[in-house]
Parts: sequence; structure tokens; C-alpha cells
Amino acid sequence: MNTLAVKILPVLLIFALGIILRRINLFTEENADSFQKLVFYVALPASILVSITKIKLSLNVIYLPITAAVIIIISFFAASMVGRFFNLSRPAFGVFLVGSMIMNTGFTFPFFIAVYGQEGFARASLFDFGNGLLVLTFVYYIAVKYGSNEGPKVLLKKLMTSSPLWALFAALIMNLTHIELPVVLNDLFKILGDMLTPLFMLSLGIYFNLRILNLKAVIAGIALRMFLGLLLGFIFVNLFKINGLDRQIVLISSSAPVGFNTLTFATMENLDKEFAASLVSNSILLGIIFTPLLIFFLS
Repeated sequence: MNTLAVKILPVLLIFALGIILRRINLFTEENADSFQKLVFYVALPASILVSITKIKLSLNVIYLPITAAVIIIISFFAASMVGRFFNLSRPAFGVFLVGSMIMNTGFTFPFFIAVYGQEGFARASLFDFGNGLLVLTFVYYIAVKYGSNEGPKVLLKKLMTSSPLWALFAALIMNLTHIELPVVLNDLFKILGDMLTPLFMLSLGIYFNLRILNLKAVIAGIALRMFLGLLLGFIFVNLFKINGLDRQIVLISSSAPVGFNTLTFATMENLDKEFAASLVSNSILLGIIFTPLLIFFLS
């Protein structure tokens, strides 16, 4: 317990620092947007290249991305049924669907790195491949459908310019063909990848906002994302007989909070941005408490 707390506490303190820096007006949401861009385009791809090129891959890990994708699909059908009980406007209903599906695996990455090291992060990245692929295709389509009803070119551009997805493809090819990164590039990517945790948790604290709109719908959306997700993860780890570190990765990732892309897609496609912000922030608050506890009990 003490060892686990020592590993997780610095991650939570960086989140708290982000809240403080926002409160004293040293940083704003515009700064957090810049931090998130650095995470997405630089730190996350660098971490993926360093970690996945070094782990031993086999067909035995194919269940990781498949599990993530299936959880998203099942969550969509569950949210479609539950969301109709709240008389939400079309833009808010779109947010409810999107928020219930997107796993905030980026939120769990700092915890995986702190507790499980690069091996845990690498396997979490494989799980996130299934999550990210559906988020940038199926989930984004849902956002477009309930929002501005535009955007096939934007979708294609996002897929073509998604550096984490390209990094994952490159890392998988290098791993399977036994190509190693040159020492200089490996050290460079290691340094860049080390920015992931501080940048992500700082931006998380800066974005944090506890204003609640449509309380019942927020509670239902969070329950679908985190607790239905955990239930589905538990079903799959038993169905596929997943044990050890992979079992912990699946259970923790499947119960991750509502993803930040919920707010991104709401902004891009004219969905209900205030409802999206409320859903994401309150889910993150629960995740700050729930995720470390889950890691403790699974460990």
C-alpha cells in the first residue's frame, strides 16, 4: 500500500498543481490546449515508439485492441437506450452517446507509467489502439450525426494526421521485423516521452470544472462509461482468460473516465459544449479517486 501510494501521489499532486495554477491565473485553458497538443503530437507518439518497440509481441495480445473496440460498441447501444429517458436535446444526446463511449485512456497512462513502468504503458497503448481507432471513426461519425452533420474530409484528415496512430503502426512494424531504434533516437524519444505525465496531468487540472448541468444525465453517462465499462472489462478478461498485467490493464482502462475528445468533438460539431464539460470534469473527479483505488485492489 505504501509503495503504491508513493508511486501514485506525485501524479495526483501534478493534477492539484494544475488546479492551483489555474486559480491564480498563471495558466489558462489556452495553455492547457497547447499542453494537450504537445501530448498528442509529441509526447505520446514518442512514448509509444520507445515502449512498444521493446516488448515481446505475439498474437496472444490481439485481444487488447479487440476488447477496447467491443466495449465501445456495446456502450453505444446501452447509451442509446438509457439516454432516451432524460429528454435531452439532440446536441446533448449526441454528447451523452459520445461521452459514454470514449475511454479516457490518456488519463490512465500516467498511472500505468508510475506503477507498471514502460511495459504497462506499452500494453495499455495496444489496448488504446482499439479505443483510438473507433474514436476517430465510429464515435466521430456519431458526433457529426448529432451535431453539424458535416465533416467527412475532417475525419479523413484526422486519421491521416494522427501521430499516435502512425507511431503505433511504426512501432508494431519495427517490433515484428526486429528493427531497433538508433541509440540517439531512442534517447530523444525517451526524453520527449517523459513529458507525457506532467503535461497531461497539468492540463487536466487546468481544465477541471465541477459545474454540473443535467445532474441525472451526467450521473448516468459516467455510470455507463466507468462502471458498465468495468463490468464489460471483467467479462472479457474472464472470457479470454486474461491474467497478470494484461488483466489489470484491461480492467483499469475499461473503467477510465469520460474522454477529453467528448469536449473536442462537441466543440467541432456544435454539440452541447457545457454538458460535455460537465460530463468530462465530474467523471475526471471520480476517476482521480476510483482509478488509484482500483489499481490498489488489483495489485
